[in-house]
Amino acid sequence: MKGLGTVLAASVALGSLLSGAFTPVSAQIYRWTDERGEIRYSQGIHSIPPQFRGGAVMMSTPSQPAAPGPTATEPPAASGAPVGTTPAGGARIPFTPGQPIMVNARINGGGNTQLLLDTGAQGTVISPTALAALGISYRNAVRGSIKGVTGNADVLAVRIESIEVEGARFGPLLVVSHDAGLGSGRDGLLGRDFLDNFIVTIDSANRVVTLTPKK
Repeated sequence: MKGLGTVLAASVALGSLLSGAFTPVSAQIYRWTDERGEIRYSQGIHSIPPQFRGGAVMMSTPSQPAAPGPTATEPPAASGAPVGTTPAGGARIPFTPGQPIMVNARINGGGNTQLLLDTGAQGTVISPTALAALGISYRNAVRGSIKGVTGNADVLAVRIESIEVEGARFGPLLVVSHDAGLGSGRDGLLGRDFLDNFIVTIDSANRVVTLTPKK
């Protein structure tokens, strides 16, 4: 299961999504160590105190969820499934090119939540309201904080036994409980802690995302 340091990186990646702008400078995520030896994550180099910038490491640049053209982490043929079919243990997710890719995620084999698929977010983020509606317990939640261009925010990471998207299932994992403010009908982000367990093929020509389990 992923640690809190990994999933916190997803929260600071939200700035580019909320603003609707994907400028490289503001979207870069940095990992750095403070004076107490604690690992911190910040959005943008200028949000890091000057004395710690020299040791900061850029982690990722969140990408726009819906690619303008055909994009794939692997060629479609690598999935081993004929075009137009769902691979065993995988998923086919329809989308509209140029629009955010939304998925209906089933949590712990029970209720569903609407998440924005984001290959640039290192961890999954779900709003506290959605988690409460799903009956997720905070009993063993892990406390943490994130630092962004607008300041610090306290967050909790909670254990999810499984997330399932159209038949593609993975768990357990920690998700960040945080209101991303993505708008009505969007409960959070589906990040790489889930997606990295699959070959993700974004086919704009056929308007479908395919998740194929990695062998």
